[in-house]
Amino acid sequence: MKRYFKYVHVVVFLILIFTVFDIRYNPFQTDSVVVEPAGIEMSSTKDDLYKEIEQKKETYEQKPQDAYIDKVWKKTPGRNGLEVNVKESYKKMKEANEWDEDLLVFNETSPDILLTDLPPSPIYRGHPDKKMVSFLINVSWGEEYIPEMLQILKDNQVKATFFIEGKWAQNNASLVKMIEEEGHLIGNHAYNHPDMAMLEKNDAYTQIEETNQILKTITGKQPVWFAPPSGSYKDETVETAAELEMETILWTVDTIDWKNPSVSVVVNRIQNNVHPGAMILMHPTQASTGGLEQMISGIKEKGYKIGTVESLLSESR
Repeated sequence: MKRYFKYVHVVVFLILIFTVFDIRYNPFQTDSVVVEPAGIEMSSTKDDLYKEIEQKKETYEQKPQDAYIDKVWKKTPGRNGLEVNVKESYKKMKEANEWDEDLLVFNETSPDILLTDLPPSPIYRGHPDKKMVSFLINVSWGEEYIPEMLQILKDNQVKATFFIEGKWAQNNASLVKMIEEEGHLIGNHAYNHPDMAMLEKNDAYTQIEETNQILKTITGKQPVWFAPPSGSYKDETVETAAELEMETILWTVDTIDWKNPSVSVVVNRIQNNVHPGAMILMHPTQASTGGLEQMISGIKEKGYKIGTVESLLSESR
């Protein structure tokens, strides 16, 4: 009897094997197609075009650059690197059925050291290779020119950074809201235009923090950029701003519009001095308002984009 039980066990085992085994599947079959997640067939990765992209990609790639503190220009942002996305580049070139460097697709790669990783230091410019500039509009007077400036910026699809004095903001809340609603970046220009280099730490803190509270009440946003009035500061000023989680902003190109120059003089100052990463200082004056459209067109003709301080100082290319 035991011998029969032995045979029964064998038969049951064989039945189980045939039940779970799919005879339609052949692991050694060679005509099956395996598709990668990106939608490219595995076989296509071995063709000449794909290999050509892999071989040439290093020629077009750039390593990211870390943020650093320059001896002259102080805190300087880094810049993202470029890495060829081989699969996406292949898909675009496969449609054209030829190698074309203009069809290369890139991914940006982040630096190891970011601007926020550096110790407190003023910022004068963006990355020296970045084809972008930024308008810094310091506001503690000149409210009569602001609506016109905003209209010119809107018509030319340009975003600027307005550094606003706290006392002025209290008296002109509607204009502050108008600036914010137009999508411009709002920064802190101290409370009543003091010489920050002459202030004790507690007074400097009060000037910045009180203005932050005023601007936040009006716009609902906490400023993170601080422009010391007249560009006057000392190390303690920058450190105080950093304690409030703010970066201190200065400039590399000055319209000197507060001296009431002609429109042509202001425009020429910009045209002759604009450079990659430039931060361009102006105020709501007759000269800067009258020349703003010419400044914008001249800068764009030189191949520069115009954006906020936040955009200029980002690592994006």
